[in-house]
Amino acid sequence: MTTGVRRRMGVEERRQQLIGVALELFSRRSPDEVSIDEIASAAGISRPLVYHYFPGKLSLYEAALKRASDDLAARFVEPKDGPLGARLLRMMRRFFDFVDEHGPGFAALMRGGPAVGSSTTNALIDSVRQAAYVQILSHLGVENPPARLELVVRSWISLAESTALIWLDGRRIPRAELEMQLVHDFAALATVSAAYDEEMGALLRRMIKDEPADGPFSSLAARLMSLAS
Repeated sequence: MTTGVRRRMGVEERRQQLIGVALELFSRRSPDEVSIDEIASAAGISRPLVYHYFPGKLSLYEAALKRASDDLAARFVEPKDGPLGARLLRMMRRFFDFVDEHGPGFAALMRGGPAVGSSTTNALIDSVRQAAYVQILSHLGVENPPARLELVVRSWISLAESTALIWLDGRRIPRAELEMQLVHDFAALATVSAAYDEEMGALLRRMIKDEPADGPFSSLAARLMSLAS
């Protein structure tokens, strides 16, 4: 009879395994509901061995959040090819992919709680928001945004977060509709701001200049015109 020999993992390999296991469990339940015993069992090791690699649950959660935040930030990276509306829509699809994959963990993170209240986790959340902000400005071709543009972009990022949280609570609105609606929301915020500021007006004209007839921004104009008729 032949018995298998379990391969011994190196320190960093084991840490990465535990982070992956934690993320998988957090994708199904809130981190506050997941115990170290469950993480150890899913990883096939003992509870004391988990503490050998991480001082406690919070440190493991922070490491898992770092990997997840890097993943989320990367989903806002988009080639600067084609109309802006289509680019924003692709970003929203990847954003909702992440939300869909990490639902309970995403909700717990954004709503706060004992497991996510540390300064480290708050800084990681802010880093994702800042990464999204920088990406949007890059697509708008703006390096030093005026106050109204900063307000539009940061407000839109907050709106995307809130929309995702509401969607997770029952998924009562089709996801594809919300992705398109958020792109429309960006255009609407920019349009309202342009009504108060000529600099924003010039930016808005650049945004829609190359928008095709079947693009997201054009579809918003068509919907608004049908409401007015």
